[in-house]
Amino acid sequence: MEAQEIIKKVRKIEIKARGLSSNIFAGQYHTAFKGRGMAFSEVRDYQFGDDVRDIDWNVTARFHRPYVKVFEEERELTVMLLIDVSGSLDFGTRRQMKRDMVTEIAATLAFSAIQNNDKTGVIFFSDKIEKYIPPKKGRRHILYIIREMLDFKGESRRTDINVALQFLSSVIKRRCTAFVLSDFYVRDSFSQSLTICNRKHDIAAIQVYDPFAKELPDVGLLKVVDAETGFEQYIDTGSRRLRQAHRQYWLNRQAMLQDAFNKSNVDNISISTDEDFVKSLLLLFKKRG
Repeated sequence: MEAQEIIKKVRKIEIKARGLSSNIFAGQYHTAFKGRGMAFSEVRDYQFGDDVRDIDWNVTARFHRPYVKVFEEERELTVMLLIDVSGSLDFGTRRQMKRDMVTEIAATLAFSAIQNNDKTGVIFFSDKIEKYIPPKKGRRHILYIIREMLDFKGESRRTDINVALQFLSSVIKRRCTAFVLSDFYVRDSFSQSLTICNRKHDIAAIQVYDPFAKELPDVGLLKVVDAETGFEQYIDTGSRRLRQAHRQYWLNRQAMLQDAFNKSNVDNISISTDEDFVKSLLLLFKKRG
């Protein structure tokens, strides 16, 4: 991708993501993703109904009337975006590629994070760690992340979510909020890694899929290629039995994914590339509110 084209795309994504994070997600994000704990803010006069355990006895003794300590939530978080850059994300039959939607969602989350004074970092993964961007604050850092998402090409085409989760646990020592953005086309189970990682960190999963993964259209003979293995074959989409089998495969696969998320106690959403991801993100935030 040419430099000028990247700059234009970065600017377009920034305008959309900042608008969404400012006007729609501002309060929802704050409520959904809590800080690490409570920090002392100030003292004020005791009021009827205040907890006597909050009385500041030193200040009370000095001014000869009761004062209480006021605490506020420590808002600063570290937000990590675990972004799948495997071959299967380079696919789209409707409005956009899966990779493009993942980029927009990640950018929106990143701008929501910096509006709350949170640090944001990224782990690009395939079946290995492709690139790690340590968490920092600020608009310049977010724009750098967006540029990388637009232009980054992984070395491997395959997917292993275990690798990303294990790397997150090893590199981020303090508890963080992490979003796993992927189509979750995996061959190996990641349920155990997800459970272990979610005990240390706060994990949320965002699945992005193409409508063809759910319903195969009747368009006759069609050449299909596995983007991760390169395997090619022709299928007859005119076959009702094949379309039904494809649909059942999707349902079985989604049930297995949901079971993994439920067992790991991980909040999750699924978004099609022909949908507006805003509603789905709001749903994710409300689940946690």
